[in-house]
Amino acid sequence: MTKVITYGTFDLFHVGHYRLLERAKALGDYLIVGVTTEAFDQARGKLNVVDSLVTRMENVKQTGFADEIIIEASEGQKFSDIKKYGIDIFTVGSDWQGKFDYLKDYCRVVYLERTKNVSSTMLRAKRCSIRRIGIIGTGRIAGRFMDEARAVSGIEPQGVYNPHPESTRRFAKRWDLNPYDSLEKFFADIDVAYVASPHETHYAYVKAALEHGKHVICEKPLALKKAQAKELFDCATARELVLLEGVKTAYCPGFRKLLGIACSGKIGAIRNVEACFTKLENPQTRELTDEEYGGSFLELGSYVLLPILKLFGLEYDELRFESIWGENGLDLFTKVSFRYPHGLATATCGLGVKAEGRLLIAGTLGYIVVEAPWWKTSYFEVHYEDPNKVEKYTEPYLAAGLRYEISDFLAQLGTEKNDFKLTRQESIAMAAIMEAFREAKERG
Repeated sequence: MTKVITYGTFDLFHVGHYRLLERAKALGDYLIVGVTTEAFDQARGKLNVVDSLVTRMENVKQTGFADEIIIEASEGQKFSDIKKYGIDIFTVGSDWQGKFDYLKDYCRVVYLERTKNVSSTMLRAKRCSIRRIGIIGTGRIAGRFMDEARAVSGIEPQGVYNPHPESTRRFAKRWDLNPYDSLEKFFADIDVAYVASPHETHYAYVKAALEHGKHVICEKPLALKKAQAKELFDCATARELVLLEGVKTAYCPGFRKLLGIACSGKIGAIRNVEACFTKLENPQTRELTDEEYGGSFLELGSYVLLPILKLFGLEYDELRFESIWGENGLDLFTKVSFRYPHGLATATCGLGVKAEGRLLIAGTLGYIVVEAPWWKTSYFEVHYEDPNKVEKYTEPYLAAGLRYEISDFLAQLGTEKNDFKLTRQESIAMAAIMEAFREAKERG
């Protein structure tokens, strides 16, 4: 008898789960299905799980494919189960391709092709429907998004579009997605568009998605002009759609805790904010070769503007830009200075000049410091006049961090309509500053 084992959360059970179990059963004579516990899902960073363990196990049972259902509760259990049950074949979906090759020393490992067309009415019958998401763009961030999307329950990648067909086909093959060469067909098959294309194309793609009635997650910057950003949010509001700008730091738990502590009065009244994000980018990348839309500020500015706008607000008295320029006219290093009625702020970013890269929030009673990479906040300290008095705070930051913005986006699609983590006014303000920077650059 050939024994097969597979594992999964099986939340919001749908046709993709059904077909995976059906194919797993066909591999052998006896199928064991491991269903993860809520605690294990949380420990491995799975967010938004809706159904209880009992419900998820019952849904697996109802398919009739499982000869035995077990509970997966801890890291490393897969190896133990393979030995315990005398497993011949371990199988999971192809979106995990290569992740479990280490088990090949103990049994055969099979990656089953995932169901790409998740459009069954089974999805619509659930109280929390699964959203079919399509990816626009095939660059590095799109790949990271795909990795993170599978860590959030309630969203199912459907397809990918890129105006360059070969790039579309490569990305689709890598992630088992449907490739699209037509935006009309692409929009017809999805509920949500994730825009991860070059900066200058964001406005047009977001507008097209909204006009087709699709919710949108857009990578930063949402737009490069204030009027364009406002237009997009007005369009989303008029159609009762959710539009979210993906500045991932805004949604991560550590940064949310940091803002809470900063505004709690612990360090008194905030009088200065300094945010710095630099990295030495390959000179051949788009960021340092696109003479119109590349450069440090358009690439990293959203991150360093975020804490300033959050802590000081949108009404500043003075805005000034200073940059170090490369031979091709792109900024290798940019410093943006703000003067507020009761404070000062500096946003610094660089792709060709390396700096310390920390976030400092200074108040009348003390200060908060977050070392690089503060944009992935997991640890920060509060210091006071007494150097021996230091308060330390920690918060987990999982993988690439995109799962937090995806989770927040899904919450906004449900009953939680509040966009306080990154408001439309803040996104519009960022676009206005981007526009001001480009105008300053043109003036020389």
